[in-house]
Amino acid sequence: MDREGLIFRYERVLERLEAACAAAGRSRAEVTLLAVSKLHSVEAVAALYAAGQKDFGENYVQEALRKRREMTALQGTGAAGEGSGDGGMRWHFIGHLQSRKAALAAGNFALIHSLDSRRLADALERSLASAGLRQSVLIQVNLAKEAQKSGIAAEDLPALAEYVSQVCPHLDLRGLMCLPPVFDAGQAARPHFARLHALRENLRVRLLSPLPELSMGMSGDFEAAVGEGATLVRIGTDIFGPRAVAQSMH
Repeated sequence: MDREGLIFRYERVLERLEAACAAAGRSRAEVTLLAVSKLHSVEAVAALYAAGQKDFGENYVQEALRKRREMTALQGTGAAGEGSGDGGMRWHFIGHLQSRKAALAAGNFALIHSLDSRRLADALERSLASAGLRQSVLIQVNLAKEAQKSGIAAEDLPALAEYVSQVCPHLDLRGLMCLPPVFDAGQAARPHFARLHALRENLRVRLLSPLPELSMGMSGDFEAAVGEGATLVRIGTDIFGPRAVAQSMH
C-alpha cells in the first residue's frame, strides 16, 4: 500500500470538499465525507482512520463485516493506531442489499443507504425486531428508471416512505440516496441532484419528518451535489486510487 499517495489524495479531496462547501455558502460541518473502501485493503482503511477519517462505505455485506473484524484485530496489536478499531468508526452500507442478506446487515451499519423495496424493509424490520435494534436507512431513488441500477422509481417513493414510517418501527428513515444517470460528469449531474433534493422536500411535508440526509455525489460530481444540498458524499477512486482487485464479494 502506498500510504503517502493515499494520504495525499485524501487531503486533496478534503480541500475540494472545503471549496465546494464555501462556493455553496454552506458550512463544511454540514457534509460528511464517506470514504468508499470496497475492494480496498483494511490497511488502507486503517491508514485513513489514523489520518482522521471516520466514515467508511462498503458495497458488500460480508466484506464490510470482515473489515470490521480485521480493524478490531489491528487495534489489538496496535497496528491500526491509537483509538482505532471500531471505536469512533462509522460503517455505511451503500450497495444493493438483497433481502436474503438483510439479517446480516440489520443493526451492523451506522446507515444503510440503499433501501429500495417493501420486501427489503420487511426483511430488515423482522431482523431488527427480533434483536431489539433500530437501523437508520435511506431510500435509494432510481431517478431515470435505469434497468442496471437499483432504487425505487420517483413516483413510487411516497408510498414506500409512508410504508417504512408507518409499518416498520425499527427502521429510522433519515432521507434519500441516488446514483445519477450520468457518470463522472461533473455539473451535468446537477439537475439530478436538484431533483432528489426536491423529492426530499416533498416527503418532508408529506411525512412531517425532517429527513435530514441526502446521500449523493461521488468522485467526479460531488461538488455539484454539495451545491444542491448533499449531506453525504461517497468518494472512492479519488481517495483510494484505482482498485487493484476486481472481485465479487456478494
